Amino acid sequence: METNYYNLLLLAALIAGQHPTARATISIPIHPLNYKTMKTTIDSMPVTHQYTTVNGIRYHYAEAGKGPLVVLLHGFPELWYSWRYQLTALAQAGYHAVAPDLRGFGGSEVTPRTRDYSLFQHARDVKALIDQIGGGQVVLVGHDWGANLMWLMAQLYPETVRAVAALSIPFYPEPRDPAVIRQKWSSVFTNFERKGIVEAEFESDPEGFFNRFFYGLSGDAPEGTVEKLYTKTTPDDRLLTSLPLATTLPAWLSRPDLEYYVTAYKKTGITGALGFYRNTDADYPGLKEAYKKGIRQPALFIGGAKEAAVKFGSTEPMMLALPNLREVIILEGCGHWIQQERPQELNAALIRFINQEWHR
Repeated sequence: METNYYNLLLLAALIAGQHPTARATISIPIHPLNYKTMKTTIDSMPVTHQYTTVNGIRYHYAEAGKGPLVVLLHGFPELWYSWRYQLTALAQAGYHAVAPDLRGFGGSEVTPRTRDYSLFQHARDVKALIDQIGGGQVVLVGHDWGANLMWLMAQLYPETVRAVAALSIPFYPEPRDPAVIRQKWSSVFTNFERKGIVEAEFESDPEGFFNRFFYGLSGDAPEGTVEKLYTKTTPDDRLLTSLPLATTLPAWLSRPDLEYYVTAYKKTGITGALGFYRNTDADYPGLKEAYKKGIRQPALFIGGAKEAAVKFGSTEPMMLALPNLREVIILEGCGHWIQQERPQELNAALIRFINQEWHR
């Protein structure tokens, strides 16, 4: 029963009305945290799931294609699965596309200490993975916290990172002080730093948690949702009462998609994934030092017009600070989940940028 269910799960997530051009056949089932060495076939392109060991922990990644290496870094509360459309598109364009589950997420190991999830530790993990599977130079693509990780890695490992593409989170030439952020944006995300609050919300209603989180930060959310979330809430508010519940899911998000995340996080818990937020104060001094190096690699930024980091932040400091910023693309009507909300537009922009930089 489980095998048949998860065959149908991923198949439905990819082709059941999610994207008009997506075609998929499933050769071996995908079950969160039970990948072994498995393959799926999406749009005639095999996607292989592998385990390796990096920095002493089990690390899972999905990969597709052959050629120059492109590594896709997810944010919170995502998984490799968020990159399913990009893996195959990049592979078909002639690249070796790799999407890891970061430490504490999905098929990768959950470790006990908060400091295990420092942005610097994530950077060391991804660098170790790159060295194992290809070495040499790589194009990094990051979304949400994965974009913050990517910006840091470009400065820590300039000899490895050839070019970067950031989704949703623009670059700032100086890392933002977490104390200032907490003071300026006293929203429900402040609770993410406080142990137990988000865990309790997730455990009380896992499906509702992901429904509200994905829908509420998307371009399909009711007008004013993001404004309310970031400007009119207090640290005592709860995420599940601050974001709307989608009674009808948007076209890009199916119930099998939600079930995939719910199943994975029921197995791992959500504490490790919250480590990004819980290391901001400890990471800040190191980030200040690392950011003195700056970023000279070719860069691309893509954000949604309904993305909070675009609406309440600014791309201007990035434009002034990055000497090789090639393009800033703002997708009208798009929210936070660019890879899933706008896969065709994103894939076209990424491939155009990466082609230009690899063949320059």
